[in-house]
Amino acid sequence: MENTRPRRVHLMDELRGVLILGVVLYHLLYDLAVLFPVGIPWMFSPWMDQARNVCTGSLIVISGISCHYARSNLRRGLRTFGWGMLLTVVTGLVIPSQFILFGILHFFGAMMMLYGLLQPLLDRIPTLPGLAGSVALFLLTWPVYSGFVRVFGRVFYLPAFLYDQPLLYPLGFACQGLSSADYYPLMPWGFLFLAGGFFGRYVRDGKLPAFCYRSRLPWLAWLGTRTMAIYLIHQPVIYGILSLIFH
Repeated sequence: MENTRPRRVHLMDELRGVLILGVVLYHLLYDLAVLFPVGIPWMFSPWMDQARNVCTGSLIVISGISCHYARSNLRRGLRTFGWGMLLTVVTGLVIPSQFILFGILHFFGAMMMLYGLLQPLLDRIPTLPGLAGSVALFLLTWPVYSGFVRVFGRVFYLPAFLYDQPLLYPLGFACQGLSSADYYPLMPWGFLFLAGGFFGRYVRDGKLPAFCYRSRLPWLAWLGTRTMAIYLIHQPVIYGILSLIFH
């Protein structure tokens, strides 16, 4: 029987390894700047915000691509969303000032489940229009958090009542009175995830350059295939070590 399993994209694993190391470094600096008495004035500068967005956006695209390699996106999403809810409970009980209401794990879990449910419909959309449309919607909805969208340079303000509904908070309508130390709503980030899903068709079909499918740094790829475990344990480890140092 012919093997139809997609080829492993080792470059993607290695890139994911680099990105998870960046996440660990960012959270180390964040803890030093916010939770412990170390001044890092550039931690919340505009260029640092952009670096964080690029890093997280890359992980989101890769997660969308990975939907083509998962046996069940619905099951994968349920598991990831469950880990996100655990973080919500833990931060609410242990560090209320860093409460996570709809963070990156909630986002990943929700999008994986949506992708699994909508895959029959998504498969009917041609790759290039789907990819271009997803990128366009990502750019269009980028300022939703601030209360407007921008179309060809023109600003259109969204109805105020959308931002008074707590149930719409996961969509990107920042409701007054709700806050999250880690907030990645479905708009705009969900469209970036879908862009990764459409681009993943090229990846799955082996249409990337040959070097993308070759292994060069196995240790880095090893880290990249364990991003969930690293994400879950790195903050408690960092917080514990810093607590011993400073207290």
